[in-house]
Amino acid sequence: MRLSRYYLPTLKESPAEAQIASHKLMLRAGMVRQQGAGIYAWLPFGHRLLKKIEQIVREEQDRAGAVELLMPTIQQAELWRESGRYDAYGKEMLRITDRADREMLFGPTNEEMITEIFRAGVRSYKDLPQLLYHIQWKFRDEIRPRFGVMRGREFLMKDSYSFDIDADAARRSYQRMFAAYLRTFARMGLTSIPMRADTGPIGGDLSHEFIVLAETGESAVFCDRQLLDLEVPGADLDFQGDLSPIMDRYTSYYAATEEKHDPAEFEARVIEGDRIAARGIEVGHIFFFGDKYSTPMNAVVAGPDGKDIAVQMGSYGVGVSRLAGALIEAFHDDAGCKWPISVAPYHVGVVSLKAGDEAVEAACQKAYDGLHSAGIDVLYDDTKARPGEKFARMDLIGLPFQLIIGPRGLADGKVEVKRRADGERWDMSLEQALDFISAEVKAGLAA
Repeated sequence: MRLSRYYLPTLKESPAEAQIASHKLMLRAGMVRQQGAGIYAWLPFGHRLLKKIEQIVREEQDRAGAVELLMPTIQQAELWRESGRYDAYGKEMLRITDRADREMLFGPTNEEMITEIFRAGVRSYKDLPQLLYHIQWKFRDEIRPRFGVMRGREFLMKDSYSFDIDADAARRSYQRMFAAYLRTFARMGLTSIPMRADTGPIGGDLSHEFIVLAETGESAVFCDRQLLDLEVPGADLDFQGDLSPIMDRYTSYYAATEEKHDPAEFEARVIEGDRIAARGIEVGHIFFFGDKYSTPMNAVVAGPDGKDIAVQMGSYGVGVSRLAGALIEAFHDDAGCKWPISVAPYHVGVVSLKAGDEAVEAACQKAYDGLHSAGIDVLYDDTKARPGEKFARMDLIGLPFQLIIGPRGLADGKVEVKRRADGERWDMSLEQALDFISAEVKAGLAA
């Protein structure tokens, strides 16, 4: 994509309303624009980031055996009355009526709807287990939306739902999602810490939050340092096997947010040198709630003896749009974003230092075509802005690599490559630069 044809409204200064790094940089880098309290339009650069995050989430759900569908954002109130949650949920639920005065709502979550879909199509225990998911926009009318997309009212979420014949099978489904979440966040370059959590309005008796550490995190976090060094399951993970050792390994270490933190237990279980007190951001939440929805909503199957059995259920959420903010909190500096290769909206920025120079433009076009042919996402800054302005913009938007091409370098047969993560630079021929960037990007995507 040529920047001269792209919509990227960057800002030099942070807007006054932005308080944390991710909110400031998302506005400055032209990723989002606020349309109301806690409601954002995702501009082209931010939208590409969402799609990159979404794809990793989707791939790991598919790998774990989940099947994708798509549910609507508007739900019928009567489904929520069946489960007993319509009046209990609170003011976070946006309630509306249609022209026929039917009570509707903008879905904050989908347990009721997926239960109705399941009960309409599954009749026998032989059709179990079922694991279904979708990636869809949600709305929760937060009393105090803040921190940009980190705590907005409208947000993009992956939610999956498991249906099993008994509690043991349901816990195996829970373990599959536990392992899938570890892989999902690791592929984005994030170290996630699973923590036992309250079930809240979702219900049930087993729940874990997945927290990533960040200086501006919303929660105080206390954990064992060894949690950060545990090996994440690899791509060859057998999701049909016994995954309890993975979950047991992670949950055997002390980890708690401030609400659950017990200082005495922390000191007793973790040696002083391994105690971490930090702040973190919740990026995922999983629940096992048994028959909380299946019994009142009559989601039953015929068991081996022909008698009806209420299925055991779990739900598993990942905040896709929240991850956009969490990634910036984890990967940025004073100059701007520093995207991991796996989620970068574009992998490399080609920077022309002299617009209109025939040799420079020919070399930039060759670079653009060569990288694009190799499957590399390229943003080509062909604008007439000054070099300093181009460099600042590239650092702000945070692409993993910059390929800088100017007349002086070309006269010596050289171009410059800059790696955004650590600022390291190399001078090399254009052909070497293309090979180097291609290899680095492909290695990053394969990690």
